Amino acid sequence: MNLIVGIPACSREINGMLQHATPARYGAALMGGAGALPILLPPVGEGLTALVDRLDGLLLSGSPSNIEPRAYGVDEDLTPSLHDAHRDATTLPLIRAALARGIPVLAICRGIQELNVALGGSLIQKVQEVPGRQDHRASSTPLDMSKPIDWDHLYRHKHAVRLSGHMARLVGDSEIKVNSLHQQSIDRPGEGIVVEGLAEDGTIEAVRVSGVPGFAVGVQWHPEYHYASDPVSMAIFRAFGDACRAYHHGIKKAA
Repeated sequence: MNLIVGIPACSREINGMLQHATPARYGAALMGGAGALPILLPPVGEGLTALVDRLDGLLLSGSPSNIEPRAYGVDEDLTPSLHDAHRDATTLPLIRAALARGIPVLAICRGIQELNVALGGSLIQKVQEVPGRQDHRASSTPLDMSKPIDWDHLYRHKHAVRLSGHMARLVGDSEIKVNSLHQQSIDRPGEGIVVEGLAEDGTIEAVRVSGVPGFAVGVQWHPEYHYASDPVSMAIFRAFGDACRAYHHGIKKAA
């Protein structure tokens, strides 16, 4: 296993000290599902793009944080306490650099939102408050971190998604069930963003990027949680791993 996939970490303050971290399940899915070694990339800003040529792939993970609205030209901020400016300043230029070089990109949850914003798109800040939309959050009430949490229940498959195009071919089906742990989603697709997955309420759940030299796919759900047991999740990570191997060997194949 000699593929190297970068995972931009989140910036969090723990006991008054800034820490860089991401859930371990993303690395586990990369190793077990894509056959790649995960490398955490610290959220230190645009200078991190200097590392992009040393990567065989880029995985954009989910996070409790949201992208600052000003990154997509919106002044009104509906979630001011849930931002990670350090990650925004790192991932947005890193995404553009990776796409330009044909480095495979897999974007998950916050990651699909970063992918869209990096390409000039915008976001819905609170899907659950849009008329006609479902509540896509894991829970309508904040989690009590002082009590045991049933993660399997939170990451259970909750609703259907209709797939088309490349995504339907990738997973071998046009309708799947996914988990749902987000309150933000794509509003206006960015340049080159092709919508290939929709929830029953019209929420954008899967995209690919056209007009770039490499594999670039985003999903709003969390395939990393079920990568070892769910055929759809495994198919996504296998396809990403195959794209990383092709890139590593100099074969740049678009999604």
